Amino acid sequence: MRYFLAVWFLVFSSLVGMEASAQTPPDDSSPAPVIETFVDSAAVDERIQSRLQNIFAELDDLGAVTVTVNEGVVTLGGETANEAGAQKAQSLAERMDSVVAVQDNITRTLAVRDNVAPVVTQIRGFIKGAIKALPLIAISLIIATIFALFGGFLARRKTIWAKIAPNPFLAELMAQAVRIIFVVIGVIFALKLLGAGAVITTLLGGAGVVGLAIGFAVRDSMENYISSIMLSLRQPFRAKDHVVINEHEGIVVRLTSRATILMTLEGNHLRIPNSNVFKGIILNYTTNSERRFEFELGVDAADDPVAAMKAGLDSIRALPFVLNDPEAYAVIETVGDSNIVIKFMAWIDQKETNFGKARSLAIRDAKDTIEEQGFTLPEPIYRLRLDAGTLSALEGRLTQLPEPDKSKTPKPAPPKPQKPAAVTVEPHDDVMDVSPNTHLEDRIEAEIQNEADSDLLDKDRPRE
Repeated sequence: MRYFLAVWFLVFSSLVGMEASAQTPPDDSSPAPVIETFVDSAAVDERIQSRLQNIFAELDDLGAVTVTVNEGVVTLGGETANEAGAQKAQSLAERMDSVVAVQDNITRTLAVRDNVAPVVTQIRGFIKGAIKALPLIAISLIIATIFALFGGFLARRKTIWAKIAPNPFLAELMAQAVRIIFVVIGVIFALKLLGAGAVITTLLGGAGVVGLAIGFAVRDSMENYISSIMLSLRQPFRAKDHVVINEHEGIVVRLTSRATILMTLEGNHLRIPNSNVFKGIILNYTTNSERRFEFELGVDAADDPVAAMKAGLDSIRALPFVLNDPEAYAVIETVGDSNIVIKFMAWIDQKETNFGKARSLAIRDAKDTIEEQGFTLPEPIYRLRLDAGTLSALEGRLTQLPEPDKSKTPKPAPPKPQKPAAVTVEPHDDVMDVSPNTHLEDRIEAEIQNEADSDLLDKDRPRE
């Protein structure tokens, strides 16, 4: 109803403005008259003076204005309430035929009573006009209200829109569009009934300018809104998909009309604006259940890298969670100063195996197998190179050291620390368990059930 009241106020103001403009003669600027010669100027002056005096006598605000005409020059005198009255008298005089020039000698009284009285008269006319138009206004208001209520009734029929547009976001968009269309049609019919066709043009023009200004002001919001529509149509991911959007990684919870909600691997909610999602780079780990993991191990430069590759691959392929197709393989990555780096790669099924746990156990088994078969995992080696001058100086200093006193009994050297024996740790079931974690999936499933109405993702639609 707020919108209707605002429209009716605009209509009343326009009607009153048109009535006031109708009472005031239009200020048409006519071309300068041609000054005629060999005419009876006295008769013409008398005719002009008589005509202007009769016109001013019929107008309340110009009744005190006097007119004198000589040789086609009109001199206006007397009094008017304000500048507007004087301009009105001068305009009327200039429009008379055979008038050469107009001199304005009118006195502006600026009296309070004379200036307030026309305003009071206009207000009374506005009130009388509004009272006369009340039945017509009531009918127009009823028509506009019926259209608005019918549009709202159609917009609330969610079952109908769900059949037309299976996507809930598009269904809501279409429902709101129908509501607005019916409201606009009702307002147009009401204005036509009131005879305010010019107001319709004014409203449409103003709406266009305002819409353009609002479009520039909220272009980011509009971009996000359009991105939401495109994402709901293209469906690049599903709920519970493990994705990386730009630099953000998480599991998809839902897609709303403003943002994509992820749950990070730490269990936190992450909200990404849909405009960034639509323009961003999306990596989906869930689309293909088979995923490859890789890691690097180094062996001594003197060892046979091919034999080390075979030993590591045998241990990796023996793991029950590693897929045979595609088969695990290894390549020599780099050759360093003191080692050879080997990269091992293998595949798992993410539906049955946790990626991080599988990679961790594969690294352990490959490392143990390589060491058991005699290969050395090298440590950093530093080589010092001394020139002849530095070596001679060190030998000279060593010869200058005092001889040790053999009479004193040297203290026994402290015992060397013994290298602890290798401890065999029995594998635990919780460590060897590589099944996927379901904690996050359970939490996401609970949220999906609670927020099902606001989710724009539809599993029945084709995936992009």
